[in-house]
Amino acid sequence: MNAAGLILAAGRSSRMGRDKALLKFRGRAFLTHLVYLLLPRVGSVTVVLGHHADRVAAALPESPRVRAAVNADYDRGMLSSLQRGLSETSRADWILWMLVDHPAVRGRLLDELLAVAADSDAPVVIPRHRGERGHPIILSRAVADEILRLPPDRSPQDVVRRHYPEARFVDSDDSGVLIDVDRPEDYERLVAGQRA
Repeated sequence: MNAAGLILAAGRSSRMGRDKALLKFRGRAFLTHLVYLLLPRVGSVTVVLGHHADRVAAALPESPRVRAAVNADYDRGMLSSLQRGLSETSRADWILWMLVDHPAVRGRLLDELLAVAADSDAPVVIPRHRGERGHPIILSRAVADEILRLPPDRSPQDVVRRHYPEARFVDSDDSGVLIDVDRPEDYERLVAGQRA
């Protein structure tokens, strides 16, 4: 399966008050943890950087299969960062799209999502936990190309939702697909869960 990993880590982390990509999870920075989660499963990993790009890039493992793509327009929002990253994955048939503030997903879920994508012609593969959709999601090349063509005032969800009727939804007991670490209290809950 010709799949690439894509991690968005360009935002200001304004609600957190410090770079989310550098927060610690399981002994590593969020970004480092996610890259190591992806590397055994995909051919390459692209990380989109923006705010504090040099500082965040220091958390990237050295590997010829990991590359950073800087989005100078990161303040324009997620679409600009996603488009910057997707433009670097043009050789991949599938893109496993991750958000750096969703660090708690398990490797076995990634394996399941990739297996479903490889075994179907679904344009999008989306995890669900207790009926609620989460991240990461897998985009087919065709859907990635649609997102690349979006004008700046649109959202990537406009494209993803349009493909819901043909999408494959993967029901999972992995609550990590819903854990979005945006604020200090979210991080405190995540850390408390590690100790539990």
